[in-house]
Amino acid sequence: MTAMTKPKTDDARAVVNAPALSPAAIVKPAMISVEESKAMDVARMTDLFKAHLNPGQLHFMKLLGFHKIKIETAEGMFYVDQNGRRILDFFGGFGSLALGHNHKRIIAAREKFQDEKRHEIAIAFMSQYAAALAHNLAQIAPGDLDMVFLGSSGSEAMEAAIKIAERAAGPKRPKVVYAENSFHGKTKGVLAITDGQLYRGEFKLTDNTVRVPFGDIDAIERAFKSDPEIGAIVLETIQGGGGIVQAPAEFWQKLRALCDQYGVLWVADEVQCGVGRSGRFFAFEHYGVVPDVTAVAKSLGGGKSAMAAMIAKRDVYMKAYGTPKTAMIHAAATFGGIGEASITAIETLHVLYDEGLIENAAVTGDYLLNRLQALQAKYPKIIKDVRGKGFMIGLEFHDFSQTLPMVLRPVVSMLDDKLKGSLSGFVGALLLRDYDVLVAFTEYNRNVIRLLPPLICQREHADRLVDAMDSLLGRGIVAIVKDFVKSQVK
Repeated sequence: MTAMTKPKTDDARAVVNAPALSPAAIVKPAMISVEESKAMDVARMTDLFKAHLNPGQLHFMKLLGFHKIKIETAEGMFYVDQNGRRILDFFGGFGSLALGHNHKRIIAAREKFQDEKRHEIAIAFMSQYAAALAHNLAQIAPGDLDMVFLGSSGSEAMEAAIKIAERAAGPKRPKVVYAENSFHGKTKGVLAITDGQLYRGEFKLTDNTVRVPFGDIDAIERAFKSDPEIGAIVLETIQGGGGIVQAPAEFWQKLRALCDQYGVLWVADEVQCGVGRSGRFFAFEHYGVVPDVTAVAKSLGGGKSAMAAMIAKRDVYMKAYGTPKTAMIHAAATFGGIGEASITAIETLHVLYDEGLIENAAVTGDYLLNRLQALQAKYPKIIKDVRGKGFMIGLEFHDFSQTLPMVLRPVVSMLDDKLKGSLSGFVGALLLRDYDVLVAFTEYNRNVIRLLPPLICQREHADRLVDAMDSLLGRGIVAIVKDFVKSQVK
């Protein structure tokens, strides 16, 4: 019997012979409407979060007191919760809110786009909005960085970055150098260069990677010398998840020279530290060097859209995708550079320059850093270090035992590893509960509070944060612990 005359199985016959459904036979599920979701209370939110999102994450939200809050609106530097409480945002969506919440120019640009029914997804055609955004990014980027790939997330932009670097380096040089305590995203490709066991889990990752200490130029040179298969090095210009860690200017200048000497492509991850956060559009601009490939995201979307970009030197791009045969290997995804996201990013870039927000990040960021360093001098037994650049600042606490009276230190020091991050958690929770200030934390060094406020942050906001921190630390460690414990039993 031929394939053409082979009888159908019972299941196949059932599908073929099934009667067509009428519209009346399709029952709409019991779904929540937009207005019902807006009116939802905290208890219902909690139930749905546990049932359908991430029940394990709720444990940490409860520790910090974040589970009690429903955000109703947000504007500028502030969230407003269900009780009308205005919460000062120094968390900043992990650096996603350069313009603050709901900037008027961003809203107006998006409303105009929608009102005029302009095209959103135009994969079959060229998009004037994607083209304009790519041009603007090329104008901003220094040196020969002028070829742009548009995506939706930092992970997507970094995936594009390591893929273009690997193709440009060639099949004989597939290895990629990355740094200790790096964070480049959670998708499987960049997980191989993200230095965190929590995120790596037990996934099977690519093994063409070489790990070096961050900021160790000698280790990098040894790697380049000993392994001719190394074709790229990927580094955050300022490590975010590592605890706001920087390398000196000399490191970056020597890195550029080493990459040129050994023919290695340098990929600069600016997903968090870029778009003006450091006081320059790209953090690497502070050091007078230009990478071969870079990536930005987060704040590029103006706080209202998911937008990311990989930017490469033209010669690198052409080596990877410069012919008709190779052009579609890593072409834009369905939502890469769609209309409204692109015009949102275009307007974001204009606002950054029109309102002097990059300069403000530099000037007011220095003011905040100086005030926090004065706070460190006031509480040297509690605050170990204050560091950062612009509006990307880390405040590191000592291990818990070192903040206690001498008589208690020997006993508690044995628990320091288990207690790591507890003090930053206590402080973060009480800042929110008692002072209406929201701060962020870091993935690897849990003793660090991460401050990534919108670039619209003014001195009055910096003063409010530091004054709140001063008041809280002035209670003393024992009182802080007691206050936190009380918050858990309410």
